[in-house]
Amino acid sequence: MADTYLQKLFAERIGGAKFGKDTTIYKFEKIKRAKTAARAAHPDVELIDMGVGEPDDMAPPVVVQTLAKEAANWQNRTYADNGIQEFRDAVAVYMADLYGVKLDPKTEICHSIGSKSALTLLPACFINPGDISVMTVPGYPVLGTWTKYLGGEVVNLPLTKANRFLPQLKTLTADQRKRAKLIYLNYPNNPTGASATPAFYDEAIAFARKHKILLVCDAPYSPLDFTGKPLSILSRPGGKDVAVELHSMSKGFNMTGWRLGWVCGHADAVNAFATVKDNADSGQFQAIQKASAAALAKHRQLTPPIFEKYRRRLQALVTMLRELGFDAEMPGGSFFLYVEIPKGTKSGKTFPTAEAFSQWMITEKLISTVPWDDVGHFVRFGATFVAKTRAEEKRVLSEVKRRLSDAQFVF
Repeated sequence: MADTYLQKLFAERIGGAKFGKDTTIYKFEKIKRAKTAARAAHPDVELIDMGVGEPDDMAPPVVVQTLAKEAANWQNRTYADNGIQEFRDAVAVYMADLYGVKLDPKTEICHSIGSKSALTLLPACFINPGDISVMTVPGYPVLGTWTKYLGGEVVNLPLTKANRFLPQLKTLTADQRKRAKLIYLNYPNNPTGASATPAFYDEAIAFARKHKILLVCDAPYSPLDFTGKPLSILSRPGGKDVAVELHSMSKGFNMTGWRLGWVCGHADAVNAFATVKDNADSGQFQAIQKASAAALAKHRQLTPPIFEKYRRRLQALVTMLRELGFDAEMPGGSFFLYVEIPKGTKSGKTFPTAEAFSQWMITEKLISTVPWDDVGHFVRFGATFVAKTRAEEKRVLSEVKRRLSDAQFVF
């Protein structure tokens, strides 16, 4: 199809006149294509998908039932704008109960249409051309992408195994510290599975206060923290003075597709977010907010079975991979296991990159994982593979071990 005048109208931030002409195949598209090819080549062999980044089960029955009831309520048909009071109040009770954090539901909490949406809007609150957002790699790039869209710059700090996958803020230069507006932290972390420690959060709070930077703590996996009681940066001394925290209904309640979360913390930052959000959307459906409020009120009954399922699966994955020679350790949280790839196999196959290993796994073993070559060469195994029963769960894990046992990996 010939170009139209529209081709010259695209913004430079998405490629300008070259938009849509990039032939680069991105990581997740490569995985998708490899899975399609593997299924076609081996139609009688089950493809085990351990690359999925969302829960394998649906929301608890009480949540679905509340949604159905509230969706039929005539009063819930209208715009929600920046959220209903019932949801904000439920969030405040939940944050106090699970994290020991006291929040004013009117000034320190605002709902979001998922945490991804919040990450797209926060740069509009703070970033001017030339300002810096500090990101971590590997990681979720959305806040950095929007920083660049607005003319800002991104400084990436590596998450290394040697530093327990915690960023070294002290490595920022004097100029970077001066121009930084936002520091993005994500714990429990995707993809590494690392959890933050109170000491690390205290260090980050002191750093942010000294250099007048806002911490943006993305915490959708926080209910799935295996190191002890879930940790919020807002529970640490001075945390609410320098941070906002993003929470989500997705991971701890099996509500990924429902698209509801919240931003909480520093009242001025929450107000700025609410102001920008008010010009970007008209709020999530009130019935979803009310169903979520019901979920939050019952979190002590609803989240523990989800928590235990992923912890059990991850522990089994660690045991199995260690038996195969991988240097696997139980993650601090999330539903991901992040392990270094083998150098190759005794038969002579070599894996120069994680992507090469991941493609081999799909093509030869029909097991899908996600590769990360940002800092070293790792793959991410997800514990969200589909298994409706404990027996099915054990069968899937046994099948993964069987398929990999004859590879004879070299590390």
